Amino acid sequence: MTGFVGDTTALLARTPELLRTLLIGLPEAWTDTPDTVDGWRPRDVVGHLITGEQTDWMVRTRRILEHGTSLPFDRFERFAMLERDAGVPLDELVERFATLRNANLAALGELITDADLDRRGLHPSLGEVTLRELLATWAVHDLDHIGQIYAGLAGSQDAEVGPWKEYLGILLRRQDPSAVAG
Repeated sequence: MTGFVGDTTALLARTPELLRTLLIGLPEAWTDTPDTVDGWRPRDVVGHLITGEQTDWMVRTRRILEHGTSLPFDRFERFAMLERDAGVPLDELVERFATLRNANLAALGELITDADLDRRGLHPSLGEVTLRELLATWAVHDLDHIGQIYAGLAGSQDAEVGPWKEYLGILLRRQDPSAVAG
């Protein structure tokens, strides 16, 4: 694949390996802290990404291709992972995500080309959206949640860094998103 679709899928294809490298085998002491107060732990983020692979990105892509704007997207269950994945080891969640992502990218490569990018679908709250916007959002959604995982990992060491915390924006932003490290 080349062009926008190829560039976007190149980024999306990196997420499974990044999560494997970052999370598999880490002790729970590092992975059981949310990114912010009442936020998500790394396992919650991986579970949320799994939900996206199961019910969002490819389902919406197919909906655009098959129905255009005549049939709106289903609402995305952002918190489905909290009950579904309770008690599932993080390493297993990472592998489940990798399997789903790889299958979805293979299917995407068979379904679309750059010529399809201006085709439109209907989001339940945003209104009309293009396939290009959906794919760009998929990629940026990964980046957003990868940042959230890093914040949770850093948060596990919040107390341990002592006075150096004032120099660590990733920790300061857990309480104040506008914080800038000194």
